[in-house]
Amino acid sequence: MADSPLLAVPGAVPAEGVDQGVPAHYGNPIVEQRDLERGLAIVDCSGRGVVRVEGPDRLSWLDSMASQSLARLAPGEPAEALFLDAGGHVEHAVHVLDDGVATWLVAEGGDADALGSWLDRMRFMLRVEVSVATDEFAVLATAADDPAALLPDGVAVAAPNDVALVWRDPWAHVVAGGFQYATDPEHPAADWQWSELLVPRDALPALAAAARAGTVRMAGSLAAEALRIAAWRPRFATEVDDRSLPHELDWLRTAVHLSKGCYRGQETVAKVHNLGRPPRRLVMLHLDGSDTVLPAHGEVVSAIKQRPEAEAERRAVGTITSSALHHELGPIALAVVKRAVPDDIELIVESHDIDVAASQVAVVPSGAGAAVEVPRLPRLGARR
Repeated sequence: MADSPLLAVPGAVPAEGVDQGVPAHYGNPIVEQRDLERGLAIVDCSGRGVVRVEGPDRLSWLDSMASQSLARLAPGEPAEALFLDAGGHVEHAVHVLDDGVATWLVAEGGDADALGSWLDRMRFMLRVEVSVATDEFAVLATAADDPAALLPDGVAVAAPNDVALVWRDPWAHVVAGGFQYATDPEHPAADWQWSELLVPRDALPALAAAARAGTVRMAGSLAAEALRIAAWRPRFATEVDDRSLPHELDWLRTAVHLSKGCYRGQETVAKVHNLGRPPRRLVMLHLDGSDTVLPAHGEVVSAIKQRPEAEAERRAVGTITSSALHHELGPIALAVVKRAVPDDIELIVESHDIDVAASQVAVVPSGAGAAVEVPRLPRLGARR
């Protein structure tokens, strides 16, 4: 995919890693972050991919494979869904919107082609057509109450079937059929407001022209990531690896319907939720900012165990998945750690040959899981 025209805006600095090809910031990421949080700025997410599914069987077909209940999705109603492997591990994550004629799936840019190919192989004899529409449509994002009102002249939300393609993130609340592991009564997602807009890709030069003229405010991917991390919001490109279960990231909150029909991986989802415990768990870290070091994705998180009259013991317990500098919280990160790591233990992040102290906030608590109490049966032949 070609780089975004927004990179030609004066001051634009290219993003690296998963957001490569769009601006990381336009000169002042902290100011952009505040603008974005107040609903005044637009984020260029044109590196994301778009998959279109058409045909009369599309919703029932997607419902049979996805973790979310999609069979009765109303036009314009947003949803989030995962596609799992047979062991319940996350293979694809999508933001879903139906317009009455087609279902639109927004995925990470590096995953859209693989997702489209996999869906195409799963059609069998059903009346569905799958196409990757990334070359036709680009994704923009904002936290505004009225997302379309921020768009400048010459840029409009796509509505190929007379329904505006605006996906509003359901993360602010636990959706029907979902479940939340986080126990903090002041969950930061309560203030989370996020919309993704599909616009014709050929409208991006007009958006870039408006940004150069100062008639629209833009924020880079760094600002978006900082707000996402502060809201404990998981992302497929960063928090997911080949072992990830939805429970570990508290993704049952919006992306899984626990009482819908069967789908691939459903047995594992139900077993871990009802009887087991997630083997790992997501935490947010408040990082010591004295060394001005932000850990990179994949860097090691270690636990420090103090021992009487002996040197402290250090052991690796997890990895950093995302990090950012938040305009109020300072340096923060998301990390996936082992389930048995105590919620109050001292943590260290090993980054750039520097030990960065970290205090954790449990997104998924160490005791999460086993939602159903199974009575223990007496041993055969045992006397009471």
